[in-house]
Amino acid sequence: MNPTHLVPVTTGTAVRTGPVPVPVPAAVRFRAACPDCRGRFDLAAGALRLAIGASSRTTFYTFTCPECAAPVRKPAGERIIELLTVGGVRTLRLHATP
Repeated sequence: MNPTHLVPVTTGTAVRTGPVPVPVPAAVRFRAACPDCRGRFDLAAGALRLAIGASSRTTFYTFTCPECAAPVRKPAGERIIELLTVGGVRTLRLHATP
């Protein structure tokens, strides 16, 4: 599995004349790549889904490649979880059944 580095990037230009504004989740975009077509692109928070499970095997994020329409599922470590949740990505918490 190819590692993908998600980096939040904001859109637009900001003039720093006072306090730095906190980005609105709609303005946050995440850089991602498709392992199938090797395309690189920025995705809005609404294009990603995060599933948090009981283990690293069941914790992942998903998106659909905008270039080839392939469904992509990648593992999510602690840092990725933090970036995605702060960026406004919808999160599903998976619970184990007894």
